Amino acid sequence: MVPGGLSDTRPATPEIQHIVDQVKEQLQRRTNEKYGLFLAIVYRTQVVAGINYFIKVQVSDSMYVHMRVFQSLPSENQGPSLVSYETGKTRDDPLTYF
Repeated sequence: MVPGGLSDTRPATPEIQHIVDQVKEQLQRRTNEKYGLFLAIVYRTQVVAGINYFIKVQVSDSMYVHMRVFQSLPSENQGPSLVSYETGKTRDDPLTYF
């Protein structure tokens, strides 16, 4: 991986699901939606002064959201924060930088 570049796409892990669970409320506030289903599917990472997580989240049978979540360095003792998101995605949309 090139420094600052995106990692390969990987299947979501329990750790990634935990991250999306922590920012679910932030996304719901910003989109003015309530999501019953909120399942991390795949993710990519970008190492910066912390880590950007690009995560595809399933929010209904056929609707997905792409989220960029920033996790600061452990020494900063802060939780993940939702930086950006894209709605209206499908299962087949590639997870790219946004």
